[in-house]
Amino acid sequence: MQLAPMIDILLLLLSFFIITRQLTRSETELSVSVPTAEEGTQKNRSRGEIIINILGDGSVKVEGGQVTLEQLHDKLSAVAKQWKNQPVRIRGDGGVNYQRIVEVIDTCQKSGIWNISFATQRPEPAK
Repeated sequence: MQLAPMIDILLLLLSFFIITRQLTRSETELSVSVPTAEEGTQKNRSRGEIIINILGDGSVKVEGGQVTLEQLHDKLSAVAKQWKNQPVRIRGDGGVNYQRIVEVIDTCQKSGIWNISFATQRPEPAK
């Protein structure tokens, strides 16, 4: 029995999963400091979940690019037409104006997106 083809396939699968994992992690903006909550968790992403980052200055980033609310509406409308119950996660900076987050939620709802979750994190343990 030849093992070389099986090893080749395993290496290809391993590289595929490593690259895919790195691409999904790049969608989360490191400059966004999400609010803390006692029950906050680093929940696993849903399959096909869209991450909307709202930075401290109020700018909105999706898929690594800055977008306006109109562009966000167009993008989400196109996705909502194809996928029913499309999940969206909003990562709002803790210092961003609450009105800006409400505007993004309103844009999601106008686009037909209702499956919205919010990113939080656990507070740092006291030292």
